[in-house]
Amino acid sequence: MECLAVAPRRALGRLSFAILISLSVPGPVLSQLNPSQSGQQGASIPIDQTVVDKLVWGTVVALDQAKRTGNYSVLRELGAPSFQERNSTAALGGIFEQLRKSNIDLSNTLVVSPVYEQPPVLQGNVLRARGVFPLRTPIGFDLMFQNISGEWRLLGISVAPLNRRSSAKN
Repeated sequence: MECLAVAPRRALGRLSFAILISLSVPGPVLSQLNPSQSGQQGASIPIDQTVVDKLVWGTVVALDQAKRTGNYSVLRELGAPSFQERNSTAALGGIFEQLRKSNIDLSNTLVVSPVYEQPPVLQGNVLRARGVFPLRTPIGFDLMFQNISGEWRLLGISVAPLNRRSSAKN
């Protein structure tokens, strides 16, 4: 499974922020990760909420630190091998350039609990968590992790500020 991060354009509507993941298809299409569409069989398995929360917070903090320092090497190293192959540190810097220019302080996400769009689920060895941090400027996220040798590694990431009108509909 290969993942590709692509440049976010802007946050539009309820969690319709830029998708930074692709599964070997042209263009970024995260919705294709739905197991009913991707050919995966079997039911989704719920996962421990504390584990998911720690993964989400840890990833957003890593992105915030990368954004602040301009050094995306740690964020890249947290990734699964396929994520690393598809995303150099320079590419990640370009991908998150708009987020960096927005001057949004992602560390504020540490003081609130994430609100999930749907319960995070484990399908095969892939965990997907989608939701929002309900801040003055809400921060939307769509994250995927792959279990590699018992360790959760970043497989795909989308993090962007959302406009207030769209988040008020949540």
